[in-house]
Amino acid sequence: MKEPIYYIDRATGSRCKELVYGARAIQLLYGDTILSKLFGAPLAYSLARIPFFSAFYGYLQNRPASRKKIAPFINTFDIDTKEFADDPNSFCSFNAFFTRKLKPAARPIAQGESTAIIPADGRYLFYQNIDQIDGFVVKGEKFNLTTLLEDSALADQYAKGSMVIARLCPTDYHRYHFPCDCIPGKSELINGWLYSVNPMAIKKDIHIFTQNKRTLCLLDTKSLAKVLFLEIGATFVGAIHQSYTPFQSYAKGAEKGFFSFGASSLIMLFPPDYIRFDQDLLDATAQQLEIKCLMGQSLGQI
Repeated sequence: MKEPIYYIDRATGSRCKELVYGARAIQLLYGDTILSKLFGAPLAYSLARIPFFSAFYGYLQNRPASRKKIAPFINTFDIDTKEFADDPNSFCSFNAFFTRKLKPAARPIAQGESTAIIPADGRYLFYQNIDQIDGFVVKGEKFNLTTLLEDSALADQYAKGSMVIARLCPTDYHRYHFPCDCIPGKSELINGWLYSVNPMAIKKDIHIFTQNKRTLCLLDTKSLAKVLFLEIGATFVGAIHQSYTPFQSYAKGAEKGFFSFGASSLIMLFPPDYIRFDQDLLDATAQQLEIKCLMGQSLGQI
């Protein structure tokens, strides 16, 4: 990829270059070449607006023939198979591998009653006060909370709150978990398209988050505050799956659901003065860099 993507690895604090799955296709669709501008962007726009395209691609990842992709994928992206709950050879399809579970010890949960946790493996951005920042990802550009939530009254409640944006790459563990002890409500579908959430696409149009298919869930917490948890689909995402039962009590770290094959995103919105994000997370975003976090690590103090 001619325009490399850099992020900070939280574990080491180092600046890393991302190894992108499907890099050539992303460069073609979202690059700055004449070819990309003439054909790439229009093609990406068209494919994102045809749900059948992503659904069919997801179907192919469920076929037994897709198993042959697993070993090369593991080798290319240096995925640690020792973390897997199941034997790597046991997966019946690429999607079965993609939606794999991990051993509990692979993702220890940060302890402390007031400590919220990272809900999923991914690259993150953190905003302590949405109202005081210049832009989300793209300087000077803000997406509209009312459009994101399709509820102006709900958006007003979080306008001065805190926000987390997580980007899950195809190479990541793709199950997501509750960030705090809570009682979750139903996950409501907000229909939309399936644009790519790769940083090259987001920097061209931050409003992708408010246009893509997404689900929204209210998490009732012990303090009676409500945390908003959104799963956002993207190109090649076969489906968003919820594995929890609404209106039952869950401890932080319990599984909420998972994505089928493809890149995808999570957004969490917290009420004003509810949480203080860990400083290293805020420092990374201040550098306009994503920070790679693992599920179960500390998110901040409630």
